Amino acid sequence: MFLTAALLLNLTPGNDMIFVLGQSLKGGPPRGIAASFGIATGSLIHLSLVAFGVAVVLKENPMIFEAIRWAGVAYLLWIAWRTLTGPGPMEATVDVKGSAIRAWRDGTLVNLLNPKVIVFMFAFLPPFIRPESGSPLLQLLILGTLFNIGGTGVNVMVAVLSGGLGRRLATSARIARGFAYASSAVFVALALRLAFERK
Repeated sequence: MFLTAALLLNLTPGNDMIFVLGQSLKGGPPRGIAASFGIATGSLIHLSLVAFGVAVVLKENPMIFEAIRWAGVAYLLWIAWRTLTGPGPMEATVDVKGSAIRAWRDGTLVNLLNPKVIVFMFAFLPPFIRPESGSPLLQLLILGTLFNIGGTGVNVMVAVLSGGLGRRLATSARIARGFAYASSAVFVALALRLAFERK
């Protein structure tokens, strides 16, 4: 369930994908790929902050796990609603002058300066933790890394295919709507699973 939700979410056009597409269209696939790895770098920093913070909290007070779980249920339902009712994909309008190194740097900064990323990780990842299965810190790092790998792979694909398919994937309202319906259904299913599963 986690991998399905992560894949759908990574395929849904968003600011990161638009940024990568903009870099690729104006600077070629190498610059788009560099931007993808910059976004991945920012995500890893966010993940480290979330993982160590959540691990400390759970170690000090295991009862907080239940609060996090129910917060995750509410957040998944909210994501499902926002996915269906949110704005469609945007045209790429990012200024992408400069080298691949600059694209990597800008991708990192774009991700780090987006507070929604760390909020999303804090709400999305912890509900999948199973304290009885081992270290919460290790579980968080594994889940977050898998999510990051998937997102980076999708962004690299957009960069490589930026001449045609990449643009359509990132800016097509029809494709975006299809992913929105599929993602919403998965998020609702995840919320129900988290709400009613047995410990």
